[in-house]
Amino acid sequence: MTESLRVGVAGLGTVGASVVRILAAKADEIAERAGRPIVVTAVSARDKGRDRGLPLEGVAWHMDPSQLARSQDVDLVVELIGGANGAAKACVESAIEAGRSVVTANKALLAKHGAALARAAEAAGVAIGFEAAVAGGVPVVKILREGLSANRVTRVFGILNGTCNYILTRMEKERLAFADCLAEAQRLGYAEADPTFDVGGFDTAHKLALLATLAFGVEPDPDGIYVEGIASITPFDLAMAEELGYRVKLLGVATRSDAGIELRVHPSMLPKDSAIARVDGVTNAVEIDGDAVGALVLAGPGAGGDATASAVIADIVDIARGLSVPTFGVPATRLAAPSRAPMGTHEGGYYIRLSVIDRPGAAAAIATRMAEQGISLKSIVQRGREFDNDRPSPEPVAVVLITYATNEAALRRALDAIEADGHIDGAPQVIRIEKR
Repeated sequence: MTESLRVGVAGLGTVGASVVRILAAKADEIAERAGRPIVVTAVSARDKGRDRGLPLEGVAWHMDPSQLARSQDVDLVVELIGGANGAAKACVESAIEAGRSVVTANKALLAKHGAALARAAEAAGVAIGFEAAVAGGVPVVKILREGLSANRVTRVFGILNGTCNYILTRMEKERLAFADCLAEAQRLGYAEADPTFDVGGFDTAHKLALLATLAFGVEPDPDGIYVEGIASITPFDLAMAEELGYRVKLLGVATRSDAGIELRVHPSMLPKDSAIARVDGVTNAVEIDGDAVGALVLAGPGAGGDATASAVIADIVDIARGLSVPTFGVPATRLAAPSRAPMGTHEGGYYIRLSVIDRPGAAAAIATRMAEQGISLKSIVQRGREFDNDRPSPEPVAVVLITYATNEAALRRALDAIEADGHIDGAPQVIRIEKR
């Protein structure tokens, strides 16, 4: 075998610790696959005195991750610090400037600065591996970047956040409220103390930006993504979805259309017999629609120390072998500026839940407003008393509308008119229906 590849690991949290441990425990097997030994020679973390139970004897310690990146102790830098700026960005930039390849799990960094970092890396003749930044242990980056070269990809979508999928699964199966499931997810360590990044859809958006770049050859565009989280979803919505033949999932969806590239993150209803709909718990799943391969579905653990470390180490092994591919599949200088499709052009079916004030003419007025925008209703379901009972109810009644395909702009005009008419109490609940 040739000489060892010396690896510096910046960040010794859950994933970083797993990377160090697995590289040591499986050193011979990994060396056989890589064609050379892979050895951790330097690390960086904020607390040097903490006992992490890791084999760090003889490993150089750097308090400054940028210093690690420039050190003569390393040939490759693994950045597991996190965050779009600050120490993580400085570490990666320092590594590239020093002529060292980088492996990272940092989706926020790449979503915001990926195009610039890729251009710098390719100019320096080094690689950036980021398999672990999207869907944890699921090798979707490698498949999009290398495995589907013969395909024109038209859509990439899926479950990209295990925390949200866990919460929605429990809400559906146990009829629990969002707040109760979130508290349990926090207790189990699936959700952070401040869960906004996950449940607000922003983590999914960063990952979707990278998938869209790989699929469509455009620069990452996190600011062009329409984002909704899951906090508004209720057990009633999930029960109605089941009754109507759907399941609700938080999806990231990237679609190529005549209007441009449509990027959206929001709760969606999927036919419950579809592959993505059947994915429960903290599992991630991605579907890629290509013209040659058809629909390709990948599922697996989207988080966790060992699963994410598996993806990190796969990138390290590729670089150790000398595999050289552009960061995003095409040279960074050829990434196109993103052509955003406005959300108003989105077309599809919709689930709409209205809290309707029970009085004569309310239902007819709602139907009229929909018809004025050319929206056809596939079904109307009411929960509560019927409108033709003898006396009005003092409480609003829940009315669920399922539309045929329409566009977002028309739907929003209809709902604005319905709200202005004063026939509903509170804002409408809108969940898009995603085709299988």
